Amino acid sequence: LLLHEKLLLMHGLLLLLRDSDQEGTVRLLHPFTGDITELPPLGTLLPQPQVDSCIPNGPTPYRIRRLARFVCASVSFKAGAMTIMLAFHVVWRVAYATSQDRQWTLSSWRCPMLYAPLSFQGKLYIVGTPRIWESMHQVFQIDPPEQDGAGADPQLQPPKLIATIPTGKFIQPDGLVQCGTEILVLGHNDLLVSQILVCKLADLVLQRFIPVDNIGGNTLCLGERNLSVSSKILPTVKGDNVVYKRSRQPYLAQYHLSSGSLTPAIDNCSLYGRAPGPSSLIHYIFSCCTR
Repeated sequence: LLLHEKLLLMHGLLLLLRDSDQEGTVRLLHPFTGDITELPPLGTLLPQPQVDSCIPNGPTPYRIRRLARFVCASVSFKAGAMTIMLAFHVVWRVAYATSQDRQWTLSSWRCPMLYAPLSFQGKLYIVGTPRIWESMHQVFQIDPPEQDGAGADPQLQPPKLIATIPTGKFIQPDGLVQCGTEILVLGHNDLLVSQILVCKLADLVLQRFIPVDNIGGNTLCLGERNLSVSSKILPTVKGDNVVYKRSRQPYLAQYHLSSGSLTPAIDNCSLYGRAPGPSSLIHYIFSCCTR
């Protein structure tokens, strides 16, 4: 069953989308207990004008796949109720639903997502700009919808500005990543992308820019989405570094945060990825960051 579905891991749970049917069935699976929660089909979003105008015409399964091509999910629990939020990069909007709903509710506001959103502790975190043409980058937080005092339906509030990334520190931010109990902000400060900077979001919230060179021996993979890998399961790559693609040699590089040195992340046998022959473990893990 899982081989025919698209999987998205969050908080140890699996969000499954059957993108080959006419409805886009969505389920939440606990992989260890086998418990399954049915959610509204993703196809209920297609008639929305904000979605319909952004997704090309075609068969319904094709349009559902396009909608879910870049999506970040977050799940929260409160008073026994579960709420799922989905951030869709294709339409720049957020949808939410509970297991009691029959359809997803789409946000009335647009949310520019320059980088893959991050799900953390039931909330969504997004890096964006006040205006598309501006170079200043900001971090926004989207909280799960809550009921107002009048007992009306839960409302999804617009993104809340929580931090500003100093323009003079990062030439270009590279998004967010969860590392243990922290959210880290990644970026580079040179045009050759040979120097990577990492700082804690908690510090930026306090308007402090403090680059860190110790991330608990972990390895950060920087791609279409970012991933933190424990050194305990990746002993072949030294910890406290960032692995990312470059337009020049080394093509797949690892940047050591403490020394500032740049070295190849793979050996010559792994240059062509999953071509016949041996491949480096880090190459396969890094592939999780890309389509």
